[in-house]
Amino acid sequence: MRASDRLRATLIHAAARWTVRYGEPLRFAGQDLPAPRRRSFPTRHGSVDAWEYAAPDVAADGPAYVHLHGGAWLMRYPGMDDWWCRYVAATAGVRVLNVDFRTGPYVAYPVSQHQCHDVAAHVARTAPVAVGGFSSGGGLAASVCLQARDARSFTPRLQVLGVPALDLAGDLPTSAGMISTSLRELVRRVYFPDPATRAEPYASPLLAPDLSGLPPAIVLTGERDALRPDGDRYAARLRETGIDVWHDVTPGVDHYFLTEDPTRAKRTMAEVARRLRDALLAPDPL
Repeated sequence: MRASDRLRATLIHAAARWTVRYGEPLRFAGQDLPAPRRRSFPTRHGSVDAWEYAAPDVAADGPAYVHLHGGAWLMRYPGMDDWWCRYVAATAGVRVLNVDFRTGPYVAYPVSQHQCHDVAAHVARTAPVAVGGFSSGGGLAASVCLQARDARSFTPRLQVLGVPALDLAGDLPTSAGMISTSLRELVRRVYFPDPATRAEPYASPLLAPDLSGLPPAIVLTGERDALRPDGDRYAARLRETGIDVWHDVTPGVDHYFLTEDPTRAKRTMAEVARRLRDALLAPDPL
């Protein structure tokens, strides 16, 4: 790794808790929930913590939504999505586990992917589970579902892919936007340093040769987001395979698709929470 890349990635990693504030206008529900409880789970790459959000009347082993935060595989800061975890816990009435997986520049692919899968699989031993995330977290959620299918470790009830990064091997766009080409190049060099692995399905779910057997999906994209093609193409491929997909494109917005239009975000968030609730609280399939 170049010294300049390590320095830049280290600064991004360290500064996240002070620089990321994109969800503050979206605290529509759940602010009166108890403080999240810290839990620890075994993984192939050591113990991983997750912050569990739940209303007081939700069972300790009840259905769970496993959330994977964004941050370009370089920010280790689950607190960036505290607003979302509180909202889902309060509105869907389920447990939410916000996973504190390791990121670059201190680890590289596939550590984050393995850790996220292993936490979700552990939770799924005792409860129905859905998996989701935003941005790189959306890419991780898609990876977890592919890993779960291939390993037959568990069956997610739903995957929630918000503005997901799903292709780490394809050509980079040159258009300007919130997710710059230089940032995406940095991510590839730091977290996906071996070009030969970038096209693997768990790194780039969009490039997986077979998407059959995956759970129903919510795919959320922004009209002007550089990552929109990833989500749009993945939603289309899932549908072609016969998987139920709700694909919603927020018009006129970039990568912070919810923050840029809070009025519409209320409707989008409510629909996601409703679908999570329906998926997780439904009776076990026969």
